[in-house]
Amino acid sequence: MTVTTPTLRAATRRSLFWIAAGAFLVLIAVIVLVVNGISRAASTPFSATDPSPKGSKAIAEVLRQQGVTVTVTTTLRATERVLAAHPSTLFLADPNSLLSTDRLTDLVAPADHTVVAAPTFTQLGALAPGVHAAGKVDRATLGADCVVAGARAAGTITGAVSGLRIDKGSDAIGCFESRSGVFSLVQQGSLTLIGASGALSNEKVDERGNAALVLTLLGQDEHLVWYLPVAGDAALGGGPTLAQLTPPWVGPVLVLLAITALTAAVWRGRRFGPLVVENLPVVVRASETMEGRARLYQRGGARLHAFDALRIGTLSRLATTCGLSRTATVTEVIDTVASVTGRPAHDIRSLLIDAVPANDRDLVRLSDALLQLEHETVAATTPRGE
Repeated sequence: MTVTTPTLRAATRRSLFWIAAGAFLVLIAVIVLVVNGISRAASTPFSATDPSPKGSKAIAEVLRQQGVTVTVTTTLRATERVLAAHPSTLFLADPNSLLSTDRLTDLVAPADHTVVAAPTFTQLGALAPGVHAAGKVDRATLGADCVVAGARAAGTITGAVSGLRIDKGSDAIGCFESRSGVFSLVQQGSLTLIGASGALSNEKVDERGNAALVLTLLGQDEHLVWYLPVAGDAALGGGPTLAQLTPPWVGPVLVLLAITALTAAVWRGRRFGPLVVENLPVVVRASETMEGRARLYQRGGARLHAFDALRIGTLSRLATTCGLSRTATVTEVIDTVASVTGRPAHDIRSLLIDAVPANDRDLVRLSDALLQLEHETVAATTPRGE
């Protein structure tokens, strides 16, 4: 028997199903990523120009209709210039804490009023040291119960996302209490912190008193500066660099790991001599593989397994001899052989399906019976005279 190394075309043909399945999964993943990317790009929370459910364009448009000049700024420098030009209310939403403590302090200084949505730890520490984050708020509806004008006008609101806790002795005022000492709106002087940031979204602004709260807070002055920091503003913030945040021991450890990896590569990657060249194809006698497999069956006592292998080969040859297709069932082969040879179908079925060798003698007897059945079929299907 001649065994040859499979060609690339043959290997590809056998693996065609798995290649197609993998390509389909990759296509689905790419589609999902593209759709998610488009949906994220199309929705910008707190954006005064975003009409999506998460945006806040509805609030900005209503404020303009009420006579408030809404200026949307996209950079820190532009925001500082607008605030310096005339008295304004500053609306700030920086959920990623792109601005440093110093930049935040300098930014809000010229503003008459400042409204911060979803304040982070950095913003609380810089603008309201006596106020701290208190986790998420689970209650759907909150009542005002405070003296802040916007809260009184609203009465009740929805869309509370996070809570704020006020230190004892602080002059800050808390509104919309969700649990003991936890508020979703805090006002300290000219600074207002909104933990109920969901009320600013287009999808929730018309619920309960959300519109009254937001419009009152943002419409305190004739000018409103709407600012959402971007990644480019982080470089101006003077925050700590990666080197400053990295512990001092990280550098030496990385150098040591690089040296170790290089040494291991040299050690394990060295050549042990010339490559062994093997001439293909390799010729192997069929009798060797047959005898080796027979010894394995004999050693394991797998008589039925060995007989099944013989029966499978016999069925395939019988189907070919009778002119049946490769997809013919066992029953079709049995019926055809029975009609050709004149032997009872149940005898053929017993031999090809039901018979179980109890010992080596039975195995030899049954294998001879298979061979005899093949000879009879060939004789019955071969025209006389050939």
